[in-house]
Amino acid sequence: MGSPQAAPPASARRRCLQRGLLLALSSTTALLGACALPARRASGTDEAGEGYWSGRLALQVESEPPQSWSAGFELMGRPEAGELRIASPLGQVLAQLHWQPGAAVLVRGSDRLQRPSLPALVRELTGTDIPMEGLFAWLRGQAAEVAGWEADLSRQPEGRISARRLQPLPVTTLRLQFEP
Repeated sequence: MGSPQAAPPASARRRCLQRGLLLALSSTTALLGACALPARRASGTDEAGEGYWSGRLALQVESEPPQSWSAGFELMGRPEAGELRIASPLGQVLAQLHWQPGAAVLVRGSDRLQRPSLPALVRELTGTDIPMEGLFAWLRGQAAEVAGWEADLSRQPEGRISARRLQPLPVTTLRLQFEP
């Protein structure tokens, strides 16, 4: 018959618990680091005139029938050449719009739609014109005059702008909330 095992001393049990706790903490930290979102770029325009903004947008067109869209967005570039990514509330990219002089392309999954200009593509998709030069200026807090549009920039420093097109019909409202 063997002798009964003696319980390990309290200091050995404590070291074992500490090692287990450190292992659990390091595993949790590694998992959280793997789930972390990439750092966001700062909104605004750099020295070369390239802009970057991200946030939420809403577009309402008072057509028959009325239309409205809302989504997350990332806008990069300038009115002449850039990219707009549209995302679901969970961050999944739903569509990407790329433009440069002479071409504008919308990519949605495996679908691709190309038109000779950004205004033509936007008009076809939304049924209305969106003034890209004005939009970039408004995002920078500049009061750009755009025929038929009224922009409210009073909350631009807080990251909110709204613009309304009254002429030509249909009346269109664009609201953006972005990281200032």
